[in-house]
Amino acid sequence: MLSVDTRGVFVISATPFDDSGALDLASVPALADYYLGHGVHGITLLGMMGEANKLTQEESLTFVRAMVAHIGARVPVVVGVSHSSLHALRDLAHASMQAGAAGVMIAPPTGLRTDDQQFSWFGDVCAALGPDVPCVYQDYPPTTGVFLSASLYLRLAAAYPQIAMLKMEDNPGLDKITRIRAAEARDEVRRTSIVVGNGGLLLPQGLARGADGVMTGFGYPEMLVQVYERHTAGDVDGAEAIYDTYLPLVIYEQQPGFGLALRKEILRRRGALRSARVRAPGPRMSATDVVELDRVLARLHARLS
Repeated sequence: MLSVDTRGVFVISATPFDDSGALDLASVPALADYYLGHGVHGITLLGMMGEANKLTQEESLTFVRAMVAHIGARVPVVVGVSHSSLHALRDLAHASMQAGAAGVMIAPPTGLRTDDQQFSWFGDVCAALGPDVPCVYQDYPPTTGVFLSASLYLRLAAAYPQIAMLKMEDNPGLDKITRIRAAEARDEVRRTSIVVGNGGLLLPQGLARGADGVMTGFGYPEMLVQVYERHTAGDVDGAEAIYDTYLPLVIYEQQPGFGLALRKEILRRRGALRSARVRAPGPRMSATDVVELDRVLARLHARLS
């Protein structure tokens, strides 16, 4: 089960579709084995880059059950269950936990404008889920429009023991990690796990500020693993050297609204997906995009060699 001591690289899984846009369950074994083969410490399903908002509740649970069944006990699985409907959120969370998930990830719904509104909303979530469902609080204001201050997170962590982890994707947000860790060091609040995201952007800096790992997607998850493992072993320079090698691709994948198409094409080329299809409405690569990606990857492979 997910806990406040959870650490490592939790890759955000893509959701596979075939060329028609239908859910491609036949790709599940290759996709899961791809991530596991590159040494990730956990896998997160139905994240924002997993196109969760384009799936029906039935499709979401079907995908979760297929992935969890194939992964088994090899690594913990977290399931994104964010929804504007508390009933839908609860139902998917309970079904995912029954399928074998280690915890659930929840982002606040748009429209929450004050700290008290966020605090009350998460209290309702915890009451609906029950005390046995560990939660990841996803802090991603570029998409949700909801800002989480360090002081509010400390208040939430003190009030709701179900919060095991903060997924910190505010940008700039490194100081938020520093402030939370400082308060924990002063014994003002219990310690929780913190992971960073944003496609790996600023990963070394997040680890240096006290993050316990990263929860994000990237076409080359082995980079995330190598950076994390070297950094936690004390080889900060080595970790940053590896990160610097991949940095052009990290930046290239960061294109808002388009990066997922690039990532899924990379996963297709590397054998993790049979199709790079992004479900509509979503981006598609042009011939020029393909040429650009070819060049970015060629430069990466030259540096790696």
